[in-house]
Formats: sequence, structure tokens, C-alpha cells
Amino acid sequence: MPQQVRAIVVDPAVDGKLAIKPVELRDPDRDEISVRVTAISLNRGETRRALTMAEPGWRPGWDFAGVVEQTAADRSGPTVGSRVVGLLPSGAWAERVNCRSHAVAALPDGVSDAQAATLPVAGLTALHALRQGGLLLGRKVLVDGASGGVGHLACQLAQAAGALVWGHVRRPEQREQVAQWCDGRVVVDRDLGAARQHGPFWLIVDSLGGPALSAALTLLQPNGTCVTLGVSDANTATFESRNFFGTGGARLYGLTLFHELMSVERGGVGLALLADLIAAGKLRPQIAVEAPWSDVGGIARRLIDREFTGKAVLHVE
Repeated sequence: MPQQVRAIVVDPAVDGKLAIKPVELRDPDRDEISVRVTAISLNRGETRRALTMAEPGWRPGWDFAGVVEQTAADRSGPTVGSRVVGLLPSGAWAERVNCRSHAVAALPDGVSDAQAATLPVAGLTALHALRQGGLLLGRKVLVDGASGGVGHLACQLAQAAGALVWGHVRRPEQREQVAQWCDGRVVVDRDLGAARQHGPFWLIVDSLGGPALSAALTLLQPNGTCVTLGVSDANTATFESRNFFGTGGARLYGLTLFHELMSVERGGVGLALLADLIAAGKLRPQIAVEAPWSDVGGIARRLIDREFTGKAVLHVE
């Protein structure tokens, strides 16, 4: 029988437009596990939708970490008592969730719930973006928005793969933080074109769109790839076609994570890899804010207003 749990829902009547309210949790399907959620993280996409576009009652949330309370009826996935990280298409910001067993991964010792909660959308997006570059050993990689949720993980993952990584940021105060993930290779400028002196690049990961994407398409080496995955700067970009196709074999790849998870690799596979990298000390999620989930309204607004860089993690009480 369905049970009642607490979850974060859109409520325009409250300050911050997000409130914790009782909702109904249906019985899990045969390939779903039931998880008691301990931590969630906020991504700009779901948060912007919740605050600006979603209908009242909509339940946001992609990322969660927690403990398995009920195994899947088909015996797939982690067992009862396992600490896990996972993602949902929506509704993950709740005290209990049902999740497909292929979308979760068991956590190794030494990986905290807060660290794990940062991984699903940001970590998997970074991972799938870098895979578009194939073998990165010794290759030049450029990551714009390098201080952001996806960017800082992409820098570290590319570095772990043996790439020569440059991180691009716009503000001088972000240089020192990003330098630790790029072996000191940081480009500080409003214009991504300032990275030209270090190129051309085999792979560019763009989360800004707009002028940054326009510049990225002129910074590729022959057969290089630009992966675009966000529009935090602007929704449209213009570029010189001749400069792009004249490079020879240059490629622009549009990445949407949930498409990747359906067509390339299930989420649990990548999540297990990312968690193991944290345990091995090769990946360090940057958590800018930790708070109880009752603070979600204020934290969500601060995220949209770009008052901090890195990830925001809320602990479910």
C-alpha cells in the first residue's frame, strides 16, 4: 500500500516557493529499490524550473544519497542496509524514494553522504562529456565554467585521465581554487578566446553557451570535439562557419544527461566509478554549502543568484 512521506514541493504561497509537505509514495516496481534519503544536492536546472516555471505541487530533485530499506523484487541492485547514491528524473528531494536499481550504486567506505549526493547529475554529466574525447592521455582539454558544479568535476576527471587540463573562469578570485584541479593551468578572462594561446584543444567542455561556445568552436585542433551541455551565459551563439569546418574533422556534440543514460550507459555504472575515485582520493567534490533541507528555499535562491560556486548539499532530517 502507498505510504505517506515528506518531500519538497513547489508552493508559491510560501517564502522561497519550496516547502516540505506530506506526499504519497507508491509501492516500488519490481526493478526498484526503496531508499531512506539522507542527503540531496541542488542543480541549477531543476532549481530554476522549481522557482520560475513549475506548477504548484511539482516535486523537484535529481540527486540523492541514502540507505536501502527494501531490495528490488527482481533481486537486482544493492541489498538492504547498503549506503547508496542515485538519481531520479524528478522527486528525489524527499525522505524516502523508489529508484530503478540500474540508477543507483553502492558507496564504498570513506565516501560521505554529502560527497555522494554531489555526484549524480554533475558528476555523470562531466564523465559523459569527457568520454566524447576518447583517450585523453597527453591531450589538451579546456573546461569553461571550471568553478561550477560540472566544471570542477570535469577538470579533476580529465586530470585523472592524463589530460593536460586548462580551466577557464571569469573572476580572478576563482583562480587559486581552480588551479588545484588543473595543475595550475587557469585562464582568467571574460572571453574564452583568451585560452587561444594554450591551444588548440582536443576536447572542450562548454557549459556557458553564447560567446563562450562561439569561441570554443575556433579553438579546436583537427578532429577535436566541443561538447556543449549548458547555457548559463546565453541561449544563442553565432560563429564563423569557415573557421569551424576549415579546421578539419572538428565536431560539436550536444549532451543531455538523461539521453546519455538511456542510450550510452546506465547511471549506476558511472556512479560506482565516481564514488570509487572519491574513495581513492582522485576526485574531491567542492561542497560550497551544507544545510538542513528545511533551508531549501533560501539555498535555492542563492544558487540561482550565483552567490556561491561548487555544490549545495542539504541533509534530510
